[in-house]
Amino acid sequence: MKKNVRVRFAPSPTGPLHIGGVRTALFNYLFAKKLNGTFVLRIEDTDQNRYVDGAEQYIIDALNWCGIPFDEGPNKNEKFGPYRQSERKHLYKQYADELIASGNAYYAFDTSEQLDFHRKDHEEKGKTFIYNWHNREKGRLVNSLVMTDEEVKNRIANGDDYVVRFKSPKDETLHLKDIIRGDIKIDTNILDDKVLFKSDGMPTYHLANIVDDHLMEITHVIRGEEWLPSLALHYQLYKAFGWEAPEFAHLPLILKPTGKGKLSKRDGDKLGFPVFPLEWKSPEGDISRGYKEDGYFPEAMVNFLAFLGWNPGTEQEIFSLQELIEAFELERVNKSGARFDPDKIKWFNHHYMQAQSDDVLAELFKAKRHELVEIDVNYIALVVGLIKERATFVSDFWELSHYFFVSPSSYDEKASKKAFKEDTADIMTQIKNIILHIDDFTVTALQTDIKNWITSNNIGFGKVMMPLRLALVGALQGPDVFDIMFMIGKNETVKRIEKVVSIL
Repeated sequence: MKKNVRVRFAPSPTGPLHIGGVRTALFNYLFAKKLNGTFVLRIEDTDQNRYVDGAEQYIIDALNWCGIPFDEGPNKNEKFGPYRQSERKHLYKQYADELIASGNAYYAFDTSEQLDFHRKDHEEKGKTFIYNWHNREKGRLVNSLVMTDEEVKNRIANGDDYVVRFKSPKDETLHLKDIIRGDIKIDTNILDDKVLFKSDGMPTYHLANIVDDHLMEITHVIRGEEWLPSLALHYQLYKAFGWEAPEFAHLPLILKPTGKGKLSKRDGDKLGFPVFPLEWKSPEGDISRGYKEDGYFPEAMVNFLAFLGWNPGTEQEIFSLQELIEAFELERVNKSGARFDPDKIKWFNHHYMQAQSDDVLAELFKAKRHELVEIDVNYIALVVGLIKERATFVSDFWELSHYFFVSPSSYDEKASKKAFKEDTADIMTQIKNIILHIDDFTVTALQTDIKNWITSNNIGFGKVMMPLRLALVGALQGPDVFDIMFMIGKNETVKRIEKVVSIL
């Protein structure tokens, strides 16, 4: 019988969730949803020294903002709970003991000073120290493989520090499978005997990870490329326990905009873009920018992240979340790193902003500017409809539209020299009079009467339209002049023409 697909996103709460982590969560989510599976959030907080207060809630808030909420996790559908590793501490020792009993692991009592001595000794001889088959039973290292059971019991009873190490096999070739990378061969002779458990009662990542994935019935482990070196150990642990291993898929790195090296927060700070989904305030008070607060729509971020390492095999770039779910296949994820392009995510944001209703954008715009508090939101929505095509963010709206709300306080110097000639004041006065005599103050009436006057007087359109635009906007920019006049009304239009004539 085919198992129900279950995937997990298992971040450590050591700070804000990096955009690479969001991409990992997204690919897990898309895979699960396509196959009607379950998306699990597990908080891997066994390293309490690096735990940062507020980080867990940040991870949950980030997933919710992106529209990829977990199905199971802390305080939600706790079918296999608890979902914080720190609350599962009591589980891991029995599994470490099971590995020792089966001969797949052993106690090691070497002190850090002893291990440092061996490392330096190897370095002086031009070698690299690896704790494994070639030295673990030669008597130079202090472990249960060269001690009697009585000695081991006494050591533990005396409270000596120890670790439990995995006993990596000698002279074997592991044949591993990765959905993205295909078949992988590993010579076990090059593997070290990794630490699985410490005498303080805490497991290392490797043991806790395997035990939790098994107990939570995870069928597919989709994680970052940085975990690829751990794949051999994890496969061996499943085999040692006699458990069926999940399928593995290791996602490519997200690279710097230059394409060289892994993307870091420093790259974002240097080049002026966030690397976190939401703004993060550290316990020390440092603030890191977030995509939400910078004005990005979650749909734009999700669409952009989906293309970091995956492609649908078509020319289509704009995908709704549902379309991504339907199109997503792990087999179409690339092995090579994906270059982060800050301009591309802006392109996505521009698209998703055009798709938003003017009413929604008007509410967002109004909330950002104190100058709009008393302005009818319906009027703001009409303005947004005229200018949003030239914007990438809602924060761009004010610069593109301020003249719809307040009269220009100054006029662009270069534009003024270009637009205002000797006869311009007289022309503007005549245009003002035409406007005053238009009873039906509509875009069509304005357009018809002013263009007819220009044509009948044999005046170049630029001689009229440039100074008129300058009067209304303060610069030679903005949407159609007749739209602006209609929006601000007859009285305000006349006032602005009179003002520019008196000043220029």
